[in-house]
Amino acid sequence: MLQMAPTALVDHYLGISRLLAGQLDFRSAIRAVAAEVAHILPHDHMDVCILMVDGKYHTAYETGMDTAWSALKSAPVANSPIRTLLWGEVDHLLTDDACVDPRFHFEGAFKGPIVEQKLRSRVHVPMKVQGEIIGALSCSSQRAGVYTMEDVAHARAIADLLSPYFFALRAAEQAQRSAIVEAEARAREEGLRLGALKLTEALEQERQRIGMDLHDQTLADLTRLARRIEQLSRTGDITPQALEPLSRSLQHCMQDLRHIIEQARPSVLQLFGLVEAVENHLERSVRDSGMAIAWTLIDETDGACERLEPTVSVALFRIAQEAINNAVRHARPGAIEVRLSWRGRHFAILVADDGEGFCRPRGRTGGGIDNMKTRARLISAKFSIGPAQCGRGTVVKVLLPLPAVQTRGETP
Repeated sequence: MLQMAPTALVDHYLGISRLLAGQLDFRSAIRAVAAEVAHILPHDHMDVCILMVDGKYHTAYETGMDTAWSALKSAPVANSPIRTLLWGEVDHLLTDDACVDPRFHFEGAFKGPIVEQKLRSRVHVPMKVQGEIIGALSCSSQRAGVYTMEDVAHARAIADLLSPYFFALRAAEQAQRSAIVEAEARAREEGLRLGALKLTEALEQERQRIGMDLHDQTLADLTRLARRIEQLSRTGDITPQALEPLSRSLQHCMQDLRHIIEQARPSVLQLFGLVEAVENHLERSVRDSGMAIAWTLIDETDGACERLEPTVSVALFRIAQEAINNAVRHARPGAIEVRLSWRGRHFAILVADDGEGFCRPRGRTGGGIDNMKTRARLISAKFSIGPAQCGRGTVVKVLLPLPAVQTRGETP
């Protein structure tokens, strides 16, 4: 390299310091100083590699050429071509031709950009703050045999100027990430707390409803039957003709009781799985409505949804149940479609109708939708409800992310 007058060298160092001021992110900082650095260390490519706080991963910010190094948000230090420098095993790396230097070509090394961009001459020095390595400064030339030990000394001086500023940027970024994570955690905790409270209230309402159904319907029927049997016993008029209406009433009573139990505990779900339970409820809801509603259930899960954890299956069934009930009771649809599928890394349930739409005041807002949202939140699923794309009807959608899909005997 050409010799530079000491005063000119100092001017360039001062220029680097001035250009760093006001830069608020890594990429803009390295690009701001690239020209001044080039006066001291001419290069075709320059990058700053920053270690993440755990020390196991790093990220790169580059200028001169955009390569795959900066395309990754993080990469294992163990695969870095300059890992020995980042680990503190050497205090610099200097090569005349990195394309053939075995130090850069170990098994698993992320060396692609070296070969693709023909980055032959390379000089690397650590960036340190209070003796701790926080990253590395690297300059490369496409010509071979460019850098000398004098350039290593210049690179160290430049790294000393950059290190405190980049350390501060890393600390600020880490603090911002921590604040975001903490805020998200608090929001989730508050959401779950409110969700659990709403679900508890909904369960209490359901308990009261079941109690009223049992009192007003089943208990009243059984009381009437008991009195009739008592009357027959007193009169002695126990004949097949007298018992026949009692038998019919008892069968109706048992059917009503079975219906109440079915509403409280989805036995079809437990016995036959999610798809059968949803289909059974859809068919029965449409039949009991007395309306001419065409219904379709499409299962694109290839049986995978039947291996969901019971708590997840129950929550998904209850959401689908409420969505179907809303459509049948309030939308006056001509058709209802339920689709269960895998979408990318999500398990999806979609309930769509062609009825009067989401904007209809009655039945489309309130406790039912809140309960669906709560159930979805408690299993880490995304819930949405809105108008269909065709402009008529409503679509309820639940997306359960793959990590939350806990299946029996499988690792997600």
